[in-house]
Amino acid sequence: MNQNRKLAQLMFKDNFMFGAVMVNEEICRNFLEMAVGIPIEKVEISKEKSMIYHPEYRGIRLDIIARDEKSTHYNVEMQVAKKSHLGKRARYYHSQMDMELLLTGEDYTLLPASYVIFICDFDPFDKKRYRYIFQNVCRETGLSMADGSTTIFLSTCGENEAEVPENLIKFLKFVKADLTDSTRDYQDDFIRKIQESIAKIKGSREMEEKFMLLEELLRDERAGGEAKGLAKGKAESVLLLLEDLGPVPDELRKAILEEQDMDILSKYLKLAAHAGSIAYFMDGINHI
Repeated sequence: MNQNRKLAQLMFKDNFMFGAVMVNEEICRNFLEMAVGIPIEKVEISKEKSMIYHPEYRGIRLDIIARDEKSTHYNVEMQVAKKSHLGKRARYYHSQMDMELLLTGEDYTLLPASYVIFICDFDPFDKKRYRYIFQNVCRETGLSMADGSTTIFLSTCGENEAEVPENLIKFLKFVKADLTDSTRDYQDDFIRKIQESIAKIKGSREMEEKFMLLEELLRDERAGGEAKGLAKGKAESVLLLLEDLGPVPDELRKAILEEQDMDILSKYLKLAAHAGSIAYFMDGINHI
């Protein structure tokens, strides 16, 4: 990732811009109607869950969490780079929505329908379709599980124009477009709304500050990941030296692997290199 990116350089498919545009409830409702193929009267966005740093989700999440007037829940995420195990990612998101609902005291029989929707700037299944819809069905009979969960993958690389609505094709072509092409007139009111929203966001000082904050969080996350990797490698080197001296007690092994201070780990490594026994090492670390 370019650490010197500017808000003005972002396209709709960039995570920050996607999140900033889609928290507009009217735009989100229009999108969901198009993606799911059913009319939706009203949508509420959980804004506090859409553009925030989530350590429990192992990093930054900029997806959209919404619900409609029937309490159907939606999780929408932009995917620019092709990733493996998108099916398991969808399963995880469905479970997250279900657990949050159950934690509010609802019985599982009252769980509303839920959709996980990925907008992919690639073909996730290499079948040249603009839209892939998955629901749980019986392999032998085709009988629906009727559990209320649906996963939809939208692809910018489809070729089956005759099988999907024209407005969905235009939207996906807009998603795929580069910065220059994304500003042209697509002869579509929904895309025009998105373009107007993007222009407003790029002209906002407040949004510029939010973008800079997000970039800083991402840089900190990457730096933290690199530091953890270095610490783990050094801790494992300490253990390799100690294992030559005999069995390493589980408590000591755990303490070494959990240590993140590189200075302390360097001292452990020097001590382990000169230690004649595990007991000598354990006595030595008490003086570090």
